[in-house]
Amino acid sequence: MKKVALIGATGFVGSAILQELVDRNYTVTAIARNVQAIKSAPNVVAVQADVSEYTALTAAIKGNDIVVSAFNAGWSNPSLYDDYIAGGRAIINAAKEAGVERALFIGGAGSLEIDGKKLIDGEDFPEEIKEGAQAASDYLEIVKREHDLNWTFFSPAIEMNAASSGTRTGSYRTGLDSPVFDTEGRSKLAVEDLAVAIVDELEDPKFIKQRFTAAY
Repeated sequence: MKKVALIGATGFVGSAILQELVDRNYTVTAIARNVQAIKSAPNVVAVQADVSEYTALTAAIKGNDIVVSAFNAGWSNPSLYDDYIAGGRAIINAAKEAGVERALFIGGAGSLEIDGKKLIDGEDFPEEIKEGAQAASDYLEIVKREHDLNWTFFSPAIEMNAASSGTRTGSYRTGLDSPVFDTEGRSKLAVEDLAVAIVDELEDPKFIKQRFTAAY
């Protein structure tokens, strides 16, 4: 079984991915700023590190086979954009320095496109999340230029929070650069099934050096 370094293991998305990895008996290095929030579990080693602490981050990643980044610079962070880009670059460089060739990055839905236009560029895109969404969109372009990693970039469904939390169905449909819509014209996915999609990609890679999305 492959060893996974999970960055942002205590966040909304990261904690769901951590639970899915634990349930599938992965060995996980759970990296977070506050490791007190990481529940004790078999084969999980909690490591306190911030993406700004490059040496500590590299050391935490070293010895793993895969890096999964659920890094979030914090929605209330006044330096959200700059910290997101800097942190994202640090994760890429730390993975390479640690000798890990496979990396999966969790981004945002704002860079998904409808009729060739990014959601973030739409007039009705929520202003309160636009800075973070723009950072994730620009980070995707940085990742796309990365040739030394076998990377995958994941954009969640538009309404990730709309699906009822706590419900894991194990079912989802995937797409590439456009949102996946259901018969009601909605793009939604519970965070638990987002985690399923991520770990499925780790086990059976289908989107190497590609972005993909998933929804019901």
